[in-house]
Amino acid sequence: MFFKQAPEMVTASQALPGRTEPAFSVPGTHRVLGTPLRGPWPEGTQVLYVAMGCFWGEEKHFWQIPGVVTTAVGYMGGFTPNPTYEETCTGRTGHTETVMVAYDPAVVSTEQLLQVFWTQHDPTQVHRQGNDRGTQYRSAFFWTTPEQGEAYERSREAYQPRLTQAGYGAIATDARPASEAGEFWYAEGYHQQYLVANPNGYCPVHATGVTF
Repeated sequence: MFFKQAPEMVTASQALPGRTEPAFSVPGTHRVLGTPLRGPWPEGTQVLYVAMGCFWGEEKHFWQIPGVVTTAVGYMGGFTPNPTYEETCTGRTGHTETVMVAYDPAVVSTEQLLQVFWTQHDPTQVHRQGNDRGTQYRSAFFWTTPEQGEAYERSREAYQPRLTQAGYGAIATDARPASEAGEFWYAEGYHQQYLVANPNGYCPVHATGVTF
């Protein structure tokens, strides 16, 4: 869908009201990794959240990485409680399509995950990725520890000059602690590990080609 003007974020007062209980059930186990989508996970597991456009293809980037315990897709960074996919697609929940990544930092570092985050989408686009336009497709990184936030800032400072040299603009990622972004609302079951059940499904490439 193409807009005559750039999409704008809704405010809390404008957002859809949502509901007090989920409108659907969510599978308990990852289709590929066989691990719990909601935990419990091994001691020491850390969690971060990334948004890079359509979450179907972006989730696959992360579940393939050694050291990732589990991944799940959902909605985060908005206002509407227990949103549905259809509601999020209207842009009136304030959420962005998000991938939850639970990982073992003894095997894969936050810095390594950030390299995937930066290089597999265009963080300079505002409220879109390619032809997918809307606030629900905005770039975002939500951290759960101060160390993750510090790693994000270091990597952003290192990557921006590379983007600039390649002719891209300023990074427009919505970056903040997960505690400020609000709850991660799990998406419907058919969205979880979507490309396993639909290997020929929609999976646009949003990478800029700029290496980290």
